Amino acid sequence: MPLVKTWQLIAGSAVAGLALSAAVVASAGPWDSGQRKAERDKAASWSRTGGADHGSGSGPGGLPQAAPSAPGVLQGVGRARSQAAAPDGLAAALRPLLADRALGTVRTASVVDTATGEVLYESGARDAMTPASTVKIATAAAALAALGPEHQIRTTVAPGADPGQIVLVGGGDPSLTAKKKSPAGSGGSLPKLAGDAAAALKAAGTYSVTLGYDDSLYTGPARHPIGDNPNIALVTSLAADEGRTDDSVSGPVDRVDDPAKEAARAFSALLVEHGIKVTGAPAKAKPAAGAQPLAVTLSTPLSGLVERMLTNSDNDIAEALARQTALASGQPASFEGAEKAVAARLASLGVDVTGTRFADGSGLNREDKVYAGLLTGILTKAAGTDHPELRPVLTGLPVAGFTGTLRARNAGSSPAAGLLRAKTGTLSGVNSLSGTVVDHSGRLLAFAFLTKDTPGPEGAEKALDKLAAAVAAAP
Repeated sequence: MPLVKTWQLIAGSAVAGLALSAAVVASAGPWDSGQRKAERDKAASWSRTGGADHGSGSGPGGLPQAAPSAPGVLQGVGRARSQAAAPDGLAAALRPLLADRALGTVRTASVVDTATGEVLYESGARDAMTPASTVKIATAAAALAALGPEHQIRTTVAPGADPGQIVLVGGGDPSLTAKKKSPAGSGGSLPKLAGDAAAALKAAGTYSVTLGYDDSLYTGPARHPIGDNPNIALVTSLAADEGRTDDSVSGPVDRVDDPAKEAARAFSALLVEHGIKVTGAPAKAKPAAGAQPLAVTLSTPLSGLVERMLTNSDNDIAEALARQTALASGQPASFEGAEKAVAARLASLGVDVTGTRFADGSGLNREDKVYAGLLTGILTKAAGTDHPELRPVLTGLPVAGFTGTLRARNAGSSPAAGLLRAKTGTLSGVNSLSGTVVDHSGRLLAFAFLTKDTPGPEGAEKALDKLAAAVAAAP
């Protein structure tokens, strides 16, 4: 049997998933970052593109064999590929839809076959556009290239420079929580960190401390250029629950004024619960030079952070990943350092970044500039054999009609429901959509549609959804 390519794997799973969607959504849980936890772990562990991971057996060249549980589906996909529609058929379907006035004054497009790299359709695909949140695809790819999908971010407690002092040291974990059971899923845990630190202190005969906190890992302005905004907290290396003032895990909400100080206050209260007296209020401090941590808590693996960011369009995670990319690249952990690092990491993947700008990691900054072909290029690389570390870029994309920011889009009877995964983008006058879709012949196609000066988000989103559905259903 021929080797199974990534487009075949995703096509087979998407078709089966659509047929069983109602049952799966009802019973598959628990969900984390837009994926079942087991699915997330499997996706992160793939070392090569190939067949489904149904065991340790491998085919020629070390690639996994086709899943024995689905031979009929995969054989059908293989036969259908030779009957795939010509690019001009796709163009005929897309051109009238791109003319929709709801898409504003400028519309650019790129559609690529991820298995072959063939450009099936493009219009202004090299024109630099403000991408809004679709830039998170670039942020995700850069972070994964810099750090790898298994990387975890540390939050530590270390002895302070003063006698009887301990310091809570932020490492930039955007999944860090002060809640005893985080509604957002796995991540760094201040309750666990407090328990481990208290145990270490008691073992050393210490029952009373002063508490310092260190949020100095990031540099430059902490406030995003968009200003005080419910879509994002201050960008700091120490924050719990994204500085949210309620129990939400995504979407706009008021944020605390000083996330680092609030995290330290929560940690202080947790230490008291574990029998450690904390004298005075937490204050900024540095750990003692060369001190070993008393306790450590780890973030969700980077693969999970990427998936959570893409599924929920999480701006706080996006900015954290951009800064982690900067740190891994020897750049300052600031907006400027992250901009340089993201561009350099994408270039190292073979992505042409000429004329682009990554002014932030989230897409809230209108100074971001990317082109449609860059986004489809990244998605194609994530589906290919050379960079398996990028796979979470695909698995994290919301599923049309089912998850995240696409839960209510291309749903129901849409030909794209369950077959399309895409990242949305929305700013005033800017709407975008980029992702992957399985077409009628079983090909996995990458697409990107970027617009400018749209008259309103509702009409633009409907028009973008029609474009994506047309890619899925083109004859």
